[in-house]
Amino acid sequence: MQLDRRNFLRQSAVLGASALFPVLPAFSRNAPAAPGFKLLVMATDWGFNGTRDELCKRVKEAGYDGIETWWTGDAAAQDALFNALAKYNLEVGFLCGGNGSDYTKHAAAFEDAVKGATGQQRKRPQYINCHSGKDYFSFEQNCKLIDITTRISQQTGIPIYHETHRSRMLFAAHITRRFIEAMPALRLTLDISHWCNVHESLLQDQAETVSMALARAGHIHARIGHPEGPQVNDPRAPEWEGAVKAHFAWWDEIAKQKQAKGEVMTVLTEFGPIDYMPALPYTRQPVANQWDINVHMMKLLKSRYGK
Repeated sequence: MQLDRRNFLRQSAVLGASALFPVLPAFSRNAPAAPGFKLLVMATDWGFNGTRDELCKRVKEAGYDGIETWWTGDAAAQDALFNALAKYNLEVGFLCGGNGSDYTKHAAAFEDAVKGATGQQRKRPQYINCHSGKDYFSFEQNCKLIDITTRISQQTGIPIYHETHRSRMLFAAHITRRFIEAMPALRLTLDISHWCNVHESLLQDQAETVSMALARAGHIHARIGHPEGPQVNDPRAPEWEGAVKAHFAWWDEIAKQKQAKGEVMTVLTEFGPIDYMPALPYTRQPVANQWDINVHMMKLLKSRYGK
């Protein structure tokens, strides 16, 4: 029974990756991309259990441009990371955040992480992506965290983005709109899959707010969400056609803006492992292959926006 189940999953993945994948409308550029435009597609280390060298080797061979990973203050871990990045000629984006409910300690740890990631001299990151604040911190408290990153970004010239992520300050579209209206310097990592889940919709009734978020988006987390969760089981399956097309329509608008301005467009393929990835009961066997899905997304993004 277990073998039959695995064969079924393999066959389903093959079918999903070929004949059944939803056909996207053509990407229609407003005009040729301005000088300076470049697409960088980054790989996640989420769910990868090997060494940094093994990760970077596999990422490079797959065709990625770099990786996104949490910043660490551990010297040995930094050495392993920077050595692997140099060996395989890969770019890097760092994740930074704070934890805990004590705002003062949270803010201090958050600032230390951002300063560490931007201040190190080993390799200049393409960007910093922030898991910012908490959904239960006050508006004023979370605004102070944005002020911290605005100051550091201006000092270093490194773009710093705040992710639209559940449990963090930008967990919902209507909440994010308040920050957008109050904080002109705020720039977003758009992971709109979270909002699909939070609002239990594909955001058809919040088009104006979504448009405001797209205009502030500097970085994209390319995961496909749906009204009942932040990650479809496999975006190649035809039943997710509506969700796939909705996400690509949002990303198309960001690509057009980046191309018009001649800016670097960074995208992370971020389909995650169990428990983001659904699993079969009792066995904890994932219903699809995380790595294959992310590589599929990378190739699709490069084909669509990288020409």
